[in-house]
Amino acid sequence: MLNVTPSAFPASGSQQRAAAGGRSKVPLKPGRSLMDWIRLTKSGKDLTGLKGRLIEVTEDELSKHNKKEDCWICIRGFVYNVTPYMEYHPGGEDELMKAAGTDGTDLFDQVHRWVNYESMLKECLVGRMAVKPIAALKGVLPEKRVLASSAKDLSPSYDWFQTDSLITIVIYTKQKDMNADLVIVDCQDKQLRGEIIMDDHSYLVEVDLDHAVSEDVAVNIAEKVGKVEIILNKKDNIHWKMLGQPCEGHNTFIKRTDRGLFYRKCKLVSKTEVTHDTKLFCLMLPKGTHLRVPTGQHIYLKHIIAGTEVVKPYTPVLPFLPLDFQEPPCHDGVHLYLMIKIYSHGLFTQALDHLQIGDCISVSNPEGNFKKSQVQTSEDLLLLAGGTGFTPMVKLLNFALTEVSCLRTVKLIFFNKTEDDILWRNQLEQLALKDERFEVQFILSQPSKDWVGKQGKISPSLLSEFVKRSRRDSKVLICICGPTPFTEQGVQYLKDLGYSQEEIHAFTA
Repeated sequence: MLNVTPSAFPASGSQQRAAAGGRSKVPLKPGRSLMDWIRLTKSGKDLTGLKGRLIEVTEDELSKHNKKEDCWICIRGFVYNVTPYMEYHPGGEDELMKAAGTDGTDLFDQVHRWVNYESMLKECLVGRMAVKPIAALKGVLPEKRVLASSAKDLSPSYDWFQTDSLITIVIYTKQKDMNADLVIVDCQDKQLRGEIIMDDHSYLVEVDLDHAVSEDVAVNIAEKVGKVEIILNKKDNIHWKMLGQPCEGHNTFIKRTDRGLFYRKCKLVSKTEVTHDTKLFCLMLPKGTHLRVPTGQHIYLKHIIAGTEVVKPYTPVLPFLPLDFQEPPCHDGVHLYLMIKIYSHGLFTQALDHLQIGDCISVSNPEGNFKKSQVQTSEDLLLLAGGTGFTPMVKLLNFALTEVSCLRTVKLIFFNKTEDDILWRNQLEQLALKDERFEVQFILSQPSKDWVGKQGKISPSLLSEFVKRSRRDSKVLICICGPTPFTEQGVQYLKDLGYSQEEIHAFTA
């Protein structure tokens, strides 16, 4: 039997993919929900067809299992028999079949890299891929080492020094325009983890500290020269001979997609009703954590349900829409606010709703590739939101109206089913009265007879009516977020209306 120890999930980071063409969900048959799948995996039924044996799988053997009734897929060196999972897959059988009998790692990463496949498919594990011998050419370095060597001069570095009471870790990023959003620090139980985000790469300092420090952590940033200081308070005024023992990923500069997401436990502080089925959750970061979620990015919540880790992405919002165009005082870097719709049959959202004040839930590092510069170089900002697809628009609205002077128009077209579903309607209407640049248009698909506004679903005719440039040649950015069909259709309609891919940013998961 193989000694199989899969790497801890997630093996790599992820994002709420900012691209058109996200994964479409398909209707599942009754009895094929996530909870039904969890029950099946715990039933004791042999889901691999190997009666509990683990085997080494050659490429030739893997390729033979490429049919719906016999489907094996390799992800990160481990092979799973996904045949029994076919009917439970939210993306449908066809999506799984794209990787049937092959290494599906790249395809998996493109679509839903954040999903905890190791927990979901642990009872389907067939074994490990057999290692192929590599015939290296004499005198030729492997490609990875060549790349690392060529990038060496651009890599960040760190140093540390101490006083009687302080430890200061200095990270030289060698990058201008460094800011607090790009620095993530966690210091608990003598373990320090500092991650610096630089475009699609990240630099990590991670050590088991030589001595105890207090929970108070300070982060100073010299933005123009790219220097980051992490300042720790010693618990005892003694001289440290070394900073500590390096952890596995210490002093590495790699692509973010190759670095595992880091989670910390956050405490639920409050739950406030927003609409009949949506609540505003306030989570408190642990002491010793410095984390800010940049505009247009999201985090993942991880929770164990019936013994299985379930992970879902959410975009943090502000606690309210400020009308005086200043960051609200309670947005203090200590709390995260999440606006979450509670589905009556939603396994994950029901579990969240049952959390009690003081309970903890795991929260990941921020993810996403939206850049503020996309707004800063635009003259018209048009936001298309469907339901809770409104959440990425909250910080975006605040940023656009407070910090971007070149914008002539900011328009939100907000699609919902009924009036009761409209999130923060009063705040949005007040904001429209406060700032003449901002306009909001509510569109309902199931309005009451008293509704006097626009009605319908996203369509070319509705978009052609509301999505317009303030001038013929004005630079426009159109952001869209909502259920997958809404987003995919919206992107296609916008392209049909003559907007380019560069003018469209879709938030999809």
